[in-house]
Amino acid sequence: MNPSFSRLPEPGADERAHSDHLLARLREHIAAHGPLPFSEYMGRCLYEPGLGYYSAGTTKFGAAGDFVTAPELGDLFARCVVKVLGPVLEMLGDEADVLELGGGSGVFAEAALLALHANRQVPRHYLILEPSADLRERQRERLAAALPPDLFARVQWLDRPPEEAWRGVLFANEVIDALPTTRFTLRAGEVYEEYVALDGEGRLMRTDRPADALVSGAVRHLERDLEASFDDGYRSEVLPQLPYWMQAIAGSLVAGVMLFIDYGYVRREFYQPGRRDGTLMAHYRHHAHADPLFLPGLNDLTASVDFTALAEAGNQAGFGVAAYLPQAQFLIAAGLQQVFEEAYADAPDEAARYRLAQQVKKLTLPDQMGERFQAMVLARGMDMVPLPADMLEADQGDRL
Repeated sequence: MNPSFSRLPEPGADERAHSDHLLARLREHIAAHGPLPFSEYMGRCLYEPGLGYYSAGTTKFGAAGDFVTAPELGDLFARCVVKVLGPVLEMLGDEADVLELGGGSGVFAEAALLALHANRQVPRHYLILEPSADLRERQRERLAAALPPDLFARVQWLDRPPEEAWRGVLFANEVIDALPTTRFTLRAGEVYEEYVALDGEGRLMRTDRPADALVSGAVRHLERDLEASFDDGYRSEVLPQLPYWMQAIAGSLVAGVMLFIDYGYVRREFYQPGRRDGTLMAHYRHHAHADPLFLPGLNDLTASVDFTALAEAGNQAGFGVAAYLPQAQFLIAAGLQQVFEEAYADAPDEAARYRLAQQVKKLTLPDQMGERFQAMVLARGMDMVPLPADMLEADQGDRL
């Protein structure tokens, strides 16, 4: 193992064999067709059928996986989200649906549906767009066991985004960071794209090639918007496909809102001159490291979100930004205090009350998820969006 990774847990024999299988497939492809754009490499590492990180059968979420998302901490997060999205469903009426992108372990859907049921704001359907057959089965088992049969009957899994016009709310937590990202750099003022190739001994290596018009145009757009050119050697990420992805995901949502929660920055903070190697990270068993070529298929590969780009993509798809603010302020404005007090009063013992307090800290403290994660609400086809007054007051959309 590379000395810089000596602190990482050693993979078991099955894990290493799994990674070696994907590695062999990557080598075969590169040998036959030439170097892979980094975005394609990342896509294969995450989503290759049966071998990609999200497509294989290992535990991804929670204490036994590689990272912990906000819903995995407990149901306070989901109950706050419901306090924001529930009134929108109510306003849209009986035909309103919920669409969750990438349902994870199913824990968010479980808590959200139970909270919506308690508030009498149950959607017509709760749709989960989940590309992983393994995760889909885990979600189905969890929800079938946890929900009353009539509530579970409203859950449907989709292979692709809805094509027919629909009304409702779309929710995506830590989805944009997992979109396969393009890596770029500058040489003599020209834009280059990062690729994954093979060295003389057949090992994966990163290399740069002149960027095509799409990638080059996306980088020049960033420079125009930032009113500054990137220095030679500056390397970072960009999602030139984001507007097309947004249109594909949300083009048929004719009335409603989308809520994206993810870690990231507004553009001028994302592309700081001092952040010269971008934001790409790999996560392996609760350890973060910076080598995406290490044990392909066993690591979650992510990059932070440029929320300015997300707003632009939403605008191009016909949505307006209704609110943008850090996760801590979003949850507080959504009623976290009330949700916490209700859960605290119902807690069976001191240990449960302690866990609730720890949830709040993790979700809101600046050095945890509170500032690093951002929330963006995009709206379309509504005369007014019934967001909490405190949320509108805390809106930081002018920073985009």
